[in-house]
Amino acid sequence: MVPSPLALLLALGAAATALAEPLRFVDCGSLDGSIQEVNVSPCPTQPCLLHKGTSYSINVTFASKIESQGSKARVYGEMLHVDIPFPIPEPDGCKSGIQCPIQKGHSYSYLNKLPVKSEYPSIKLIVKWELVDDQDQMLFCWKIPVQITS
Repeated sequence: MVPSPLALLLALGAAATALAEPLRFVDCGSLDGSIQEVNVSPCPTQPCLLHKGTSYSINVTFASKIESQGSKARVYGEMLHVDIPFPIPEPDGCKSGIQCPIQKGHSYSYLNKLPVKSEYPSIKLIVKWELVDDQDQMLFCWKIPVQITS
Protein backbone atom coordinates (compact mmCIF):
# COMPACT_ATOMS: atom_id res chain seq x y z
CA MET A 1 0.00 0.00 0.00
CA VAL A 2 1.37 3.40 -1.02
CA PRO A 3 0.71 6.25 1.43
CA SER A 4 -1.22 9.20 0.04
CA PRO A 5 0.61 12.49 -0.54
CA LEU A 6 -1.56 14.07 2.18
CA ALA A 7 -0.53 11.40 4.72
CA LEU A 8 3.15 11.95 3.85
CA LEU A 9 2.76 15.72 4.16
CA LEU A 10 1.09 15.39 7.56
CA ALA A 11 3.78 12.99 8.79
CA LEU A 12 6.57 15.32 7.62
CA GLY A 13 4.88 18.30 9.26
CA ALA A 14 4.55 16.43 12.58
CA ALA A 15 8.20 15.36 12.45
CA ALA A 16 9.39 18.90 11.72
CA THR A 17 7.45 20.44 14.61
CA ALA A 18 8.80 17.83 17.04
CA LEU A 19 12.39 18.95 16.46
CA ALA A 20 13.86 21.95 18.25
CA GLU A 21 14.21 24.80 15.80
CA PRO A 22 17.05 27.31 16.20
CA LEU A 23 15.66 30.56 17.59
CA ARG A 24 15.92 33.98 16.08
CA PHE A 25 17.94 35.93 18.63
CA VAL A 26 19.66 39.27 18.96
CA ASP A 27 23.39 39.20 19.73
CA CYS A 28 23.84 41.75 22.51
CA GLY A 29 27.60 42.02 22.68
CA SER A 30 29.42 38.71 22.17
CA LEU A 31 33.05 39.87 22.12
CA ASP A 32 35.15 36.84 23.07
CA GLY A 33 32.99 34.31 21.24
CA SER A 34 30.59 33.97 18.33
CA ILE A 35 27.16 32.38 18.67
CA GLN A 36 26.35 29.74 16.09
CA GLU A 37 22.92 28.65 17.37
CA VAL A 38 20.49 29.18 20.26
CA ASN A 39 17.81 26.62 21.17
CA VAL A 40 15.18 26.87 23.89
CA SER A 41 13.07 23.76 24.37
CA PRO A 42 10.16 23.64 24.25
CA CYS A 43 9.66 26.87 22.30
CA PRO A 44 7.97 26.07 18.97
CA THR A 45 7.12 29.73 18.19
CA GLN A 46 8.35 33.18 19.12
CA PRO A 47 7.89 34.90 21.44
CA CYS A 48 8.53 31.82 23.59
CA LEU A 49 5.61 31.10 25.88
CA LEU A 50 7.16 30.27 29.26
CA HIS A 51 4.68 28.50 31.53
CA LYS A 52 4.98 29.11 35.27
CA GLY A 53 6.23 26.08 37.19
CA THR A 54 8.10 24.72 34.14
CA SER A 55 11.83 24.47 33.35
CA TYR A 56 13.13 25.08 29.85
CA SER A 57 16.27 23.62 28.29
CA ILE A 58 18.80 26.10 26.91
CA ASN A 59 21.43 25.01 24.37
CA VAL A 60 23.85 27.55 22.91
CA THR A 61 26.50 26.53 20.39
CA PHE A 62 29.33 29.05 20.24
CA ALA A 63 32.97 29.33 19.21
CA SER A 64 35.49 30.90 21.59
CA LYS A 65 37.88 33.60 20.37
CA ILE A 66 39.94 33.48 23.59
CA GLU A 67 41.30 31.15 26.26
CA SER A 68 39.70 31.18 29.71
CA GLN A 69 39.95 28.98 32.79
CA GLY A 70 36.23 29.27 33.44
CA SER A 71 32.96 31.00 32.62
CA LYS A 72 29.92 32.29 34.45
CA ALA A 73 26.34 32.81 33.25
CA ARG A 74 24.20 35.81 34.09
CA VAL A 75 20.54 35.90 33.12
CA TYR A 76 18.23 38.90 33.17
CA GLY A 77 14.64 39.76 32.49
CA GLU A 78 14.76 43.03 30.55
CA MET A 79 11.78 45.32 30.98
CA LEU A 80 11.70 48.95 29.82
CA HIS A 81 15.47 48.70 29.16
CA VAL A 82 16.15 47.72 32.80
CA ASP A 83 17.94 44.40 33.49
CA ILE A 84 16.44 42.49 36.42
CA PRO A 85 18.67 39.56 37.56
CA PHE A 86 17.03 36.18 36.98
CA PRO A 87 18.52 33.40 39.12
CA ILE A 88 19.46 30.11 37.45
CA PRO A 89 20.35 26.87 39.28
CA GLU A 90 23.87 26.56 37.81
CA PRO A 91 25.73 29.75 36.81
CA ASP A 92 29.09 27.94 36.34
CA GLY A 93 29.60 27.37 32.60
CA CYS A 94 32.15 24.62 33.31
CA LYS A 95 29.33 22.62 34.94
CA SER A 96 26.98 23.36 32.04
CA GLY A 97 28.37 21.32 29.17
CA ILE A 98 31.55 23.33 28.57
CA GLN A 99 34.82 21.48 29.01
CA CYS A 100 37.18 23.88 30.79
CA PRO A 101 39.65 25.40 30.33
CA ILE A 102 38.06 27.07 27.30
CA GLN A 103 40.36 27.07 24.28
CA LYS A 104 40.61 29.62 21.51
CA GLY A 105 39.09 28.46 18.23
CA HIS A 106 37.06 25.62 19.74
CA SER A 107 33.28 25.25 19.55
CA TYR A 108 31.23 24.48 22.65
CA SER A 109 27.69 23.50 23.51
CA TYR A 110 26.50 25.34 26.59
CA LEU A 111 23.56 23.53 28.25
CA ASN A 112 21.44 24.89 31.08
CA LYS A 113 17.93 25.13 32.49
CA LEU A 114 15.68 28.15 32.78
CA PRO A 115 13.19 27.56 35.62
CA VAL A 116 10.04 29.72 35.50
CA LYS A 117 8.78 30.07 39.06
CA SER A 118 5.06 30.06 39.86
CA GLU A 119 5.35 33.41 41.65
CA TYR A 120 6.63 35.24 38.54
CA PRO A 121 4.14 37.71 37.08
CA SER A 122 2.42 36.98 33.77
CA ILE A 123 4.26 39.47 31.58
CA LYS A 124 6.01 40.00 28.25
CA LEU A 125 9.72 40.68 28.53
CA ILE A 126 13.12 40.06 26.95
CA VAL A 127 15.35 37.28 28.31
CA LYS A 128 19.00 38.33 28.16
CA TRP A 129 21.56 35.54 28.67
CA GLU A 130 25.27 36.28 29.10
CA LEU A 131 28.25 34.00 29.51
CA VAL A 132 31.39 35.80 30.66
CA ASP A 133 35.01 34.64 30.76
CA ASP A 134 37.67 35.06 33.49
CA GLN A 135 38.12 38.74 32.57
CA ASP A 136 34.34 39.40 32.79
CA GLN A 137 34.21 39.78 28.98
CA MET A 138 31.30 38.35 26.96
CA LEU A 139 31.83 34.91 25.49
CA PHE A 140 28.24 35.32 24.33
CA CYS A 141 25.21 37.48 24.93
CA TRP A 142 21.81 36.89 23.34
CA LYS A 143 18.27 38.17 23.76
CA ILE A 144 14.90 36.68 22.88
CA PRO A 145 11.34 37.89 23.50
CA VAL A 146 9.26 35.76 25.89
CA GLN A 147 5.86 35.80 27.49
CA ILE A 148 5.45 34.33 30.98
CA THR A 149 2.05 32.69 31.27
CA SER A 150 0.05 30.58 33.73
